[in-house]
Amino acid sequence: MSDHPRLLHTAIDATDARGLAEFYRRLLGLTYRPGDEPPPDGDEDEADWLVLVDDQGGRVLAVQEVEELAATTWPVPRVPMQMHLDFGVADRVTLELHRRRAEALGARLLLDRTHDDTEPLYVLADSAGHPFCLLVATED
Repeated sequence: MSDHPRLLHTAIDATDARGLAEFYRRLLGLTYRPGDEPPPDGDEDEADWLVLVDDQGGRVLAVQEVEELAATTWPVPRVPMQMHLDFGVADRVTLELHRRRAEALGARLLLDRTHDDTEPLYVLADSAGHPFCLLVATED
């Protein structure tokens, strides 16, 4: 028994749980937890809680459907970020590759800080409007 709880995953609210789960599944190369896969073609998708897992079956991210969600107005503070995810990449070439991939999946650019030599990054909004960062990061 551990002395501390362990983080299972991060859960994100969305008005379209499947749509946001698909965004992150494709962006991060994850798979659905068994039983959370999309229904066969033509069947109604009633999923309101989906879990994405890594290659070893470890939980990474969950998406929970909600009826309403106020989109962040960041960087204007009227509606704060509330939370955001940071994704590290090895170098600037990879940073550009993943920015293009994210945008092809429906993300939109909020901030370009690639001119920063110490920590180049992009802040993007996922398909549900949640901000996330793609940044060149060394393992610390």
